[in-house]
Amino acid sequence: MVTPANDGVRPPDPTLPPADGAKRLLDVTLGSALLLLAAPVLLAAALALAVQHGPHQVFDGRTRAGLGGRLFVLRSLRTRRLRLDVVSRLAHVVRGELSLVGPAPLAPDDPRLLDGGPRRWRLELRPGLTGLAQVRARSGMPWDETALLDLHYAQTLARSRTQIQRIRLDLAILAESVHTPVRATLRGTARRAKGGLSDTDHRLPGYSPLE
Repeated sequence: MVTPANDGVRPPDPTLPPADGAKRLLDVTLGSALLLLAAPVLLAAALALAVQHGPHQVFDGRTRAGLGGRLFVLRSLRTRRLRLDVVSRLAHVVRGELSLVGPAPLAPDDPRLLDGGPRRWRLELRPGLTGLAQVRARSGMPWDETALLDLHYAQTLARSRTQIQRIRLDLAILAESVHTPVRATLRGTARRAKGGLSDTDHRLPGYSPLE
């Protein structure tokens, strides 16, 4: 029996995370619940932006590459207050363009999506609303290590033996993504209560001038 040299089918890659219905189920159920809870606040913020800047300045839209390289327009509220820009992307999670947890969504011309080692796992994993790289970046890690963190997340999914382990990983990252900014906000409030702010009070927790 002769096998064609190139039949257009790629062999399975053991370094890629397996297709996981439980992860998608978590995205739909938790994403929908969070979107419903946040809807009144998002609507109020959208109305405020429309009144202040006009109806065409409510959302920011940027083209991103999703699962399988499919392009979609990532829409976010044009505000960083209370991280509502990130919360407003929950609709993309429900639609399946994003996952709650995953690598950062990249532009189609981003070099990390070009031919090379990282390409396959990035295109076979939904980009995330948040992720290991986004969470760790807030701790002061150099920006150029975010690609390694994204790869570490994908490899950890691939090594997980059960769906429960993968769900636990995502829930742990989600918990940290909420805990980190809340902790920073509380620390900032405590500093303001003690007196005036210096020009270094904006730095992330754990910052050292020797680094």
